[in-house]
Amino acid sequence: MSSIDRHRLSVCAIALSASVAASAQQTSQRKVADIVRVDEAPVIDGLLDDSVWENATVIRDLHQYDPAEHGVPTEESIFYVMYDDDNLYVGARLYDSDPDQIAAKQMIQGQSVGIDDRFEIILDPFNNMRAGYKFMLNPNGVRRDGIFERPADINPDWDGIWDGEAVINDQGWTAEMAIPFKSLNFDPANPDWGFTIGRAIPRKREKMAWTSYGRAVNLSSTGVLSGFENLRQGRGLDVIPSIIVAGNRNYSTSADDTSTDPSLDVFYNFTPSLTGVLTFNTDFSATEVDDRQVNLSRFSAFFPEKRDFFLQDVDIFSFGDLHRNGIPFFSRRIGLSNNGQPVDLDVGAKLTGRMGRFNVGVLGVSQDGYEGRNGTVDPTDMFVGRIAANVLEESTLGMIVTDGNPGSNLDNSLVGADFRYRNTRLTKGRTIDSGVWYQQSDSEGIESEDASYGATFRVLANEGLAFESRYEVVEDNFDPALGFVNRAGYERVWLASSYLHRPVDHPWIRANQTWFSFSQYDDINTGEMQSRWLSFRPLRLDNHRGDRVNLQWTSQTEVLVEPFEISEGVAILPGEYEFDSTRVSFQLASDRVFSPNFSIEDGDYYGGTKQTLNGGIDWRPSNRLYLGTGYEYNDIELPVGNFTTRLIQLRANFAFNVRWSWVNLLQYDNISDTVGLNSRLRFNPRAGEDLYIVWNHNSSAVSSFSGLSSRESAFTVKYSRTFRF
Repeated sequence: MSSIDRHRLSVCAIALSASVAASAQQTSQRKVADIVRVDEAPVIDGLLDDSVWENATVIRDLHQYDPAEHGVPTEESIFYVMYDDDNLYVGARLYDSDPDQIAAKQMIQGQSVGIDDRFEIILDPFNNMRAGYKFMLNPNGVRRDGIFERPADINPDWDGIWDGEAVINDQGWTAEMAIPFKSLNFDPANPDWGFTIGRAIPRKREKMAWTSYGRAVNLSSTGVLSGFENLRQGRGLDVIPSIIVAGNRNYSTSADDTSTDPSLDVFYNFTPSLTGVLTFNTDFSATEVDDRQVNLSRFSAFFPEKRDFFLQDVDIFSFGDLHRNGIPFFSRRIGLSNNGQPVDLDVGAKLTGRMGRFNVGVLGVSQDGYEGRNGTVDPTDMFVGRIAANVLEESTLGMIVTDGNPGSNLDNSLVGADFRYRNTRLTKGRTIDSGVWYQQSDSEGIESEDASYGATFRVLANEGLAFESRYEVVEDNFDPALGFVNRAGYERVWLASSYLHRPVDHPWIRANQTWFSFSQYDDINTGEMQSRWLSFRPLRLDNHRGDRVNLQWTSQTEVLVEPFEISEGVAILPGEYEFDSTRVSFQLASDRVFSPNFSIEDGDYYGGTKQTLNGGIDWRPSNRLYLGTGYEYNDIELPVGNFTTRLIQLRANFAFNVRWSWVNLLQYDNISDTVGLNSRLRFNPRAGEDLYIVWNHNSSAVSSFSGLSSRESAFTVKYSRTFRF
């Protein structure tokens, strides 16, 4: 039996063990509240003065989950929940003994409210503890939402259509939400929804909720909101037309180009739990730009998806326990050329949702041709299919299929299967989270060594001891053209453990976490080591104010079998390199008016030395203005040459009010010697309606921001509005 065959048997054995362990799973008692149906809709103005709220279900039995597990809240909170044919309504009366200290610093819709006072709800419309939504509102009426990709992992880039308003008064603040059933997938025959509600008071570092588990609030910790019936989504049709007026200029050729293009997105709910989407002449010009990265590894960098079309129901397409390398589907492969330039999408279709216990996702996209790095890439049709069945109480078993190659004219497809096991009920305060996966690509001209598989086992905890292990293999020719692979031909083992200590009644220490990890990559063919990391963090100390100090030591070994050009003209020669480094970092709480952060790392590096400085300052003088800076500096001295890298980011955001905002990002790095400006003016009169005025400008630079020479610019005006039927 070969080594690979033995490893495959090991993966199957882990899956079987997880299934056997699941038989011991016990269902614990969950909190239940009966929701009230009303005939009259409240006015969503944040005042809670409509008489219909007197008929709502009242929830006031909250408890602390941070800093004290199931502690008594320091402030009173009263929540009101009800629904009618079209919406779920949630009201909040949040008392505060010092209303002048209520934090309300964010005024830009859709951006983080993590430093503000806020209330939030989690909805699990299928009550399966696997899929759901999170909605948050701060005292300015700023809405923030997200979709759960896994029971405890939120994707905050998802953007739903709902309404919310809030008002600060002399007793605290009040707020109201209206969440349309048209914005949710749900089972109309299911009267019971997973639900919890919570509140955060940042100045006290206090979080409280109706239900929680292990000092956390997520899908696994919800209670039940019972009594939903006769919900409706109208015709279930959303039509979103957009008009885009754009002008581009290339300064090197003095060429100007203008265009006016319409685009159209159509959403149709075949059932309340199954949504179809069609997009025509898709435009992503209003999408925010990526944060630049300085990549000193020999593997390509990963950038997250930010485009709305691909983020809708993104949780359904997640696979295994894969987040970056080896994922079978990575939507950023679509609509971007292999040299990073936008490519037109003529038409796209998507069907996502739930059918009984099955989660279903189907995506089809027709992409235009383009001139790539290696010649012309023909127009391409691409397909992704994903189905996963809910098994046991919190687990899933599924498969994925992809077909199409957006970066080449060679045929490519993939098939994979995965099992995710999750159990929050075997051990008190801890979660067992594990999984196995297997996938195989089929590339034109490749006949073997094209599989990837692995397994994970984790015991997660927000206090005390936690443990994680991972084993994975990515064979030499594994190449999912619609996925992401930046490293292949390896077998990897990863072990990590942490211990989080929360002192009781300490005058200034909130928590300290000690952490250890070991990771090793071996060549899958020879068994020889490729890379090894050993990291130890004896100290990550948080105080009650939210400030943090971190100390970490890392030992790394890299074996190069061919030269690696780490910088232009500087190539590291083949050989084995061992190097250690020490990192110290400090960060003041992000909710302070002035919040600096700083880290320094010093150590050996490929036979030489490397010093890394990271720093930044966030300044929030008012709830209308935010200024931020970021700086990364690497000073590298090697036997084969010396070089430095610099990455500078400047952010300036201004909110005229909660509907008008102006967001600016200026970036420079000395690798590309380019200064890039992204400036976005947004008018958001209501959820589902947007006007964007976007200016992108790139300039060549002699040094930092000096000697600027314009290279290209683009000016775009985009208006879109959602019409619901």
